[in-house]
Amino acid sequence: MLNYLLPFIVLILIVVFIHEYGHYYFAKKYGVGITDFSIGFGQEIFGWNDKSGTRWKICWIPLGGYVKFFGDRNVFSQADQEKIIEKYNEEDRKKLFVLKPLYQRVLIVFGGPLANFLLALVIFFSIYTFIGKDFTPAVINEVQKDSPAMAGGLKDNDIILEIDGNKVKSIMEVSKYIMMSTDDFIDFKVKRSYDEILLKVKPNIVMGEDNLGNKINKRMVGIKLGAYNNEINHVKLGPAQAIYHAANEVYYVSISSLKYIGAMIFGKADTSQLGGPIRIAKISGQVAEFGLLAFISMMAYISISLGLVNLFPIPMLDGGHLMFYAFEKVLGRPLSQKTQEGFFRIGMFLLLSLMIFTTFNDLRDIGLFG
Repeated sequence: MLNYLLPFIVLILIVVFIHEYGHYYFAKKYGVGITDFSIGFGQEIFGWNDKSGTRWKICWIPLGGYVKFFGDRNVFSQADQEKIIEKYNEEDRKKLFVLKPLYQRVLIVFGGPLANFLLALVIFFSIYTFIGKDFTPAVINEVQKDSPAMAGGLKDNDIILEIDGNKVKSIMEVSKYIMMSTDDFIDFKVKRSYDEILLKVKPNIVMGEDNLGNKINKRMVGIKLGAYNNEINHVKLGPAQAIYHAANEVYYVSISSLKYIGAMIFGKADTSQLGGPIRIAKISGQVAEFGLLAFISMMAYISISLGLVNLFPIPMLDGGHLMFYAFEKVLGRPLSQKTQEGFFRIGMFLLLSLMIFTTFNDLRDIGLFG
């Protein structure tokens, strides 16, 4: 149990701290008063006050965090603008988040997800610079008999160039692109002798295991891969190449994750793969056993996920606030307090429903529901 719990706590502490510090940085930049910087929810375990009066603390429930601004009624940065104007004097009003210009509020809210994307970018950049990146071309060594690959026209010695429009720069990317595909057919672009050929392969969905031994529904096409000319091409990148490939990885993970979520909504992807804190704790413990590099890589992907989820236009999340600011820009005034309260109730319902669903998936994953 401790093998899972400790890596999970470390992961959450770092990723959530970075997220909240993104909010904190822009809030301080624009002179917003900050009363609390919390990692976790619930009762405080320990904390301290800095020179500006901000309470930095760690709380018992490690499922997120928050930065509470001066004048906010709660940790979701709700505030009644009319009552605030009456309550505070002119000097205190300068510290109020709700009275800041719209573009400043947008940057303060967007700062959290932005920090998560930057964390992932720094991690990938560091790995590609100091450890290296694989560029070994993917060659099909064997097409299994009566497999989807054989039916789709793939052949031995084909070099895989693209999968679903994604350029395959490494043999390591093939399984990733296949797993993240959501359409009925997977588009392959291969090089055969001197020709480039486009093929469509309909994968089989089978119950299998991932690299950590967890049971998942896998998309299988029936090919065995090898390195081109049996040569491994793993190189350390210079700064320019490293930042390019790091940015490309952040972009790919973000876009493919959004596509996969969309596919789940429309019933085209397996919703059992959607997990919550219990599954993250389990996987973080499993990944940590492979060493620091694997754990840090996972941290990058979790950081991207946290940034993306927080941008969903659901009240109580950063994306919900940004949605309110979009309405404010169009209408020329903030939404009424009553309207915002209504949206927050909807947001609470959606988040609780999602939490119940992911918790059920997590418990089923560890065998509680068969």
